[in-house]
Amino acid sequence: MTRLTQIAQHADDLDRAAAFYAVLLGTDAVARFDPPGLLFFDIAGTRLLIDRAAPSALLYFPSSDLHEDLRRLVAAGASVESEPSPVFTHADDTLGPAGTEEWQAFVRDPEGNLVGLVEQRRVTA
Repeated sequence: MTRLTQIAQHADDLDRAAAFYAVLLGTDAVARFDPPGLLFFDIAGTRLLIDRAAPSALLYFPSSDLHEDLRRLVAAGASVESEPSPVFTHADDTLGPAGTEEWQAFVRDPEGNLVGLVEQRRVTA
């Protein structure tokens, strides 16, 4: 298996979740089936299923500007769980571009799910 087809995230209020994830992803949902309460987004060919029956998942999304993304997401109903901070430096390309420092921040979406944001910052001497 070479790629992820679908990941599910819990939401009790599909309208609220649709509004938040549209801001987070920069695109509207591609499909909704209600009942039974299923909402789908396309993330580069992987389906994000927002489902009343799904468990909560910790999702990480890339960011080019953590501070700006946090501002947008808070305006969309998220609460900041953890401010941007460096996690580690990539010495090689195993988990990210060599010579970058990985910064992460976390928010709670309006449904209470934890969402991670990840920015790669070039290390400067």
